[in-house]
Amino acid sequence: MLAVARTFALIGIEAEPVHVELNVAPGLPAFAVVGLPDAAVRESRERVRAALVNSDFEFPLKRITANLAPADLPKVGPGFDLGIAAALMAATGKLHGPALERFALAGELALDGTIRPVPGALAMAERARAWGMRGIAVAPGDAEQAALVDGIEVVSIDHIKRLQDLSADEIEAVTVAPAPGGNGSRERLPDLSDLRGQPSLVRALEITAAGGHSLMVIGPPGSGKTLAARRLPSLLPPLGREEALEVTRIAGACGERIDSPLDAPRPFRSPHHTISSAALVGGGSPPRPGEVTRAHRGVLFLDELGEFRRDALEALRQPMEEGRVTVSRAARSIRLPCRFALVAASNPCPCGHGADSGECGCHPTAVARYQTKLSGALADRIDLSLPVQRPSAEALDGAPATTSADAREKVLAARERQHRRLGAGRCNAEMSPAELRRQARMDDSARRTLSDGHERLGLSGRGWDRVARVARTIADLAGADRVTDREVAEALNLRRRIEDEPGA
Repeated sequence: MLAVARTFALIGIEAEPVHVELNVAPGLPAFAVVGLPDAAVRESRERVRAALVNSDFEFPLKRITANLAPADLPKVGPGFDLGIAAALMAATGKLHGPALERFALAGELALDGTIRPVPGALAMAERARAWGMRGIAVAPGDAEQAALVDGIEVVSIDHIKRLQDLSADEIEAVTVAPAPGGNGSRERLPDLSDLRGQPSLVRALEITAAGGHSLMVIGPPGSGKTLAARRLPSLLPPLGREEALEVTRIAGACGERIDSPLDAPRPFRSPHHTISSAALVGGGSPPRPGEVTRAHRGVLFLDELGEFRRDALEALRQPMEEGRVTVSRAARSIRLPCRFALVAASNPCPCGHGADSGECGCHPTAVARYQTKLSGALADRIDLSLPVQRPSAEALDGAPATTSADAREKVLAARERQHRRLGAGRCNAEMSPAELRRQARMDDSARRTLSDGHERLGLSGRGWDRVARVARTIADLAGADRVTDREVAEALNLRRRIEDEPGA
């Protein structure tokens, strides 16, 4: 007898529909799973068998073939277990009714028949709705995430026996009320008041947060680079609903669980400097999201920039420029979103002290090699660059310059101005050249200052645009409608270190 169940294959951060076509025929006992399954999918035969037997169902001693269609789509992970088990139960007469036609299924089976969560529940629920399904049945741990999708029933199933209740229409859709957005998550973030004696760095963080710009901080160990970067999320505005869904979809596809998705802080990713280019921007077979995608709508922090592999850093060019990354393989290509604010911290030389400190013992060749890890092409894509020194004892013992709440108030006001100009969820760093020409609103003195800076610093065309975007953000922080020479001069000063970088 033939039965069909509906489930999904997770490709990148998107769910692709899969039909589980299961046939039970007379013959020697065998259980085959076909349709490009990986090892975890092939092992579902044993999980399904044990789960049925331990749940007091009779396992058929016949020839069983499960085809996961389309057959040319790679199937990865244990999320097909529930669909295979449901199709087998239907084929052997243990499930009746049209439930398998109306509900998609996604879950991993334990050997005792309980159902475990799987990655990508939100993406699967969205695809089930687009597929025209009435609902989706998932493990209890995935119910809240799937319930974020409007217009589809979410059924929470904790055990394989509950499939019979679903088949008999004796199980109701679970209404999971996601936690409303708020400020609860902000209370857990480190506060900017911890950063003392670095007013210029606080200012750079405000500009970065307000406009979504990239920032590089250069200074010796102990100058507050890492401390400052880890406090940037406390300055960022809360995620909007659509942004929260994007972040939750990506996290879910990567197997992460977010408590209260609509109240979660923006992502903050800080990969180790030994990371490969594939892990940073995405890759593998089938392709999986990298750190740039997991930092989408948040911050990607690269500590000790000079220690990262050159090829990994160069792979950041397209993500920083376009806000997405294309991962191409022989079988397929996928596009992954990666609109993030890059924050990089670097020492001036391998020993960290810097040539001007009088304590540096690095050979000039080693210093040059260390500094040229950041190529000119990548440096041109960084908006702000700030040299810092260790703060004095008086500064460390003094009162904090500002708190996250104070800085965030200015950032929120600046973002609101940008949303009115560009649309909800967009900021100045995302402006295209055409939008920049319309929205920069520079007066004549600002244009002259920018032209002088272009000649003095040798700005590229990209550098010109990035200075204009930063100047627009500085004006937004000040609540000004027009950009004057004062904002342009500050933006040029924050750009100067990049243009002076060796190898830039």
